[in-house]
Amino acid sequence: MLQELGFKEYEARCFVALSRRPQGTAKAISDISEVPRTRVYDAIKALETEGLVEVQHSSPKQFRAVSIDEAIGTIRAEYEERTEALRTALRNLDRIDDTGEAEVTHEVWSLSGSASIDGRVGQLIDEATEEVIIVSRHGSVFSEELLDRLRTASDRGVDVVVGTWDESIRERIEADLPDAEVFVSGIEVLTESPFPDDETDLGRLLLVDQSAILVSSFTGDDDAHERAVFGRGFDNGLVAVVRRLMATGFTDGIVAEE
Repeated sequence: MLQELGFKEYEARCFVALSRRPQGTAKAISDISEVPRTRVYDAIKALETEGLVEVQHSSPKQFRAVSIDEAIGTIRAEYEERTEALRTALRNLDRIDDTGEAEVTHEVWSLSGSASIDGRVGQLIDEATEEVIIVSRHGSVFSEELLDRLRTASDRGVDVVVGTWDESIRERIEADLPDAEVFVSGIEVLTESPFPDDETDLGRLLLVDQSAILVSSFTGDDDAHERAVFGRGFDNGLVAVVRRLMATGFTDGIVAEE
């Protein structure tokens, strides 16, 4: 994990070794970390520069890691500083516009990973001006962050409609979103496939202002990984199909209640 945050292998090994004991010499660190003793000094020097290791100038020198909380705070601050610098640099890039003047009325994009999908869902909800319909049988989809976005949309006059498969989830959402219309979905095709080898688990359907959709799924061989397609355009074929499918499911849900 330290290497994923930008540490070189020997730096990571030395820091982990020092985190396991109160202090240690270069030899002790080498024995624990399996880093060649001659390379320990370079790694420790880099860690000291980052404020993660303290040095006692005795003979031989003693080294110790700062507390775990202090180390995490230092790493977090450095990470945030770098990401903010990256944000500034990317925003200051010279833009190249080769799209011409033509307005894009149809587009379909693919997304991979729940984090990026959550981000796109949030953006679409934030842009909504008339209506948001979201349907999912997974309770984890309706996170506090999503509910906050839906609540904010409702407060600015957007009609919010939520479909679930579980009565307890429905009750929770109704309590959190008193102005939203919440129903138990009747779209059976989302949970049942006519194909015996189809293990696709549909994650969520989102329709915003009748002209933007997002459909996600979890594959059978990797339930932890979510993939999605996202489309815009009222007369976009994909948008039209999902719009009609969701309208049918919504109607079925209301009829079932009555």
